[in-house]
Amino acid sequence: MALIQAGRAAGIPLQEIRSALELLPHDRTATKHDWERLSSAWRRDVEERVERLTALRDQLTSCIGCGCLSLRSCALFNTGDRAAARGAGARYLLGDDPLL
Repeated sequence: MALIQAGRAAGIPLQEIRSALELLPHDRTATKHDWERLSSAWRRDVEERVERLTALRDQLTSCIGCGCLSLRSCALFNTGDRAAARGAGARYLLGDDPLL
């Protein structure tokens, strides 16, 4: 139960937690190594989310490439909605270079 609670607190979807638990050995008690292997993928996912949230926090007052063109400054930074050609979402927060 603690693993499920920790996974949920880290924002891991229940389906991913379930899939990870299915990888644990069924014929013996899980070892520390088993738990470390299971959680390593979650660690990468959490680190990526932290990076995205940090970028969002740091860029909240600037153009994020959302494609809305509703702010006067967006027309300057994203003329003709260039960012939308790269896909949906806040393209600059996702790592797209606004100068390209």
